[in-house]
Amino acid sequence: MSARLRSFAMLTASALTALTVGSTAAHADADAGSTTQKAVTAQRVMLHGSTTASYFWDDSSGRAGDTGLPAAGKPMQKGLAASPSWPLMTEGYVIYKGKKMPFFVGDRGPGDPSSRGVMLDLDAKTFAELTGGRFNPDTLGVDGVDGEGHIKIDYVITRWGDGVGKKSYPVAFSTGAWAEKDSHPIVKPVSVKLPAN
Repeated sequence: MSARLRSFAMLTASALTALTVGSTAAHADADAGSTTQKAVTAQRVMLHGSTTASYFWDDSSGRAGDTGLPAAGKPMQKGLAASPSWPLMTEGYVIYKGKKMPFFVGDRGPGDPSSRGVMLDLDAKTFAELTGGRFNPDTLGVDGVDGEGHIKIDYVITRWGDGVGKKSYPVAFSTGAWAEKDSHPIVKPVSVKLPAN
């Protein structure tokens, strides 16, 4: 191999390395300490940013205002989040005070709060783990956080879902972006440093 080809190969390898981060699968069906979630794979970071996040837990009983299964048809579970604009089954991480938790978009929302900058609705179990609170199965809320229902988080998107929705920075539910195919998605992966956990 010529010196020029070797240099090009090394440059290409360096560029690919810069576009990957160590991460785990975004689906959080297993407990946080499971071997599955500790397995490390390299994934591209498609988008990262910051927003305010709230929480919800829908058990299909109607007691929390829910109307059935989340929009993606998956049962409510740890790691399932609602987005007002990203495609269903989009995967990524949220980071709060150095804690990193995987999520996937399995539902739509929050509705009106997204018009006020609340662009991600985390499941109550993930919210509890991030904040040091406790999920309460009787109320479907989070105890031990002094009534705090919103936190400022960083998010990292590692894979876009295939369906309709905006493949870019989140926008309010009222824009209707959740129902439209994105004709101008962000296509350039970015590099971001994630916490080790």
